[in-house]
Amino acid sequence: PTTTQPGLTSVPMEVFLLSNGRISDDAPLLGYALPQLKEMIAMRKIKSAVLIPYALIRVDHRQRAKELSSVLDIDVQCIQDIVTVDGISSPAHETILSSASTEMILVSGGNTWMLNQMLHEQGLIVPIQRAVRERGVPYVGWSAGCNVATPSIRTTNDMPVRSSVVLPALGLFPIQINPHYIDAHVSGHMGETRDERLAEFCAVNPGEHVVALREGSFLHISNNQLRYFSIKGDNFKVFKHGQEIREYYDTKEFKSLVPFECL
Repeated sequence: PTTTQPGLTSVPMEVFLLSNGRISDDAPLLGYALPQLKEMIAMRKIKSAVLIPYALIRVDHRQRAKELSSVLDIDVQCIQDIVTVDGISSPAHETILSSASTEMILVSGGNTWMLNQMLHEQGLIVPIQRAVRERGVPYVGWSAGCNVATPSIRTTNDMPVRSSVVLPALGLFPIQINPHYIDAHVSGHMGETRDERLAEFCAVNPGEHVVALREGSFLHISNNQLRYFSIKGDNFKVFKHGQEIREYYDTKEFKSLVPFECL
């Protein structure tokens, strides 16, 4: 299901769906996607962004905003720290995202269950959808922020640390994504592999596909076009019940599944 309100009109979306935040422990946050991100920021003359940090449980929210400010070379503020918008003091989160002053939305990685629960509790689902779809506000989500951009969070790797209720997500991208995908087999590990877990999901939901994004890769929607990037030159996988797992280096096979031009 989707929580999009009836009558929402669409403009070309600008959406970055990143598998992960860092390519290594000492790498800059979002570093592997910086060429595309900075090109978009420069083209749109973006000076600031709102960070939705609710997935972060063991990381200081303000410190993460400061780090993103440095990396992206723009002013980044956590949504809960914005004290005035359009002359309104202590604005509601919905007011912030509805304001024309919101130039870009950043949704951090962390725990997907916590993030999605907070999006609902703070009333942010529809305001984000409206900002991205109606006004074309760029959305950049990594890890958990990537997960919540899909129809649901059922293909997250995270534990339901707060609530096990599977609430609808943002549905900006119509296919389930599994970020941080890895197909390695760890010696001595007798639990299910990631492929087996995703095959279980597809068996229970035979009408759905799952896109498995490896580390250092992302999907980019811009001007109604969908592209795939990988800093390592890796492929991504697509899972569907009753079909062989397929591997791709571009999005052309998505053309029947998404409302974008697939390149």
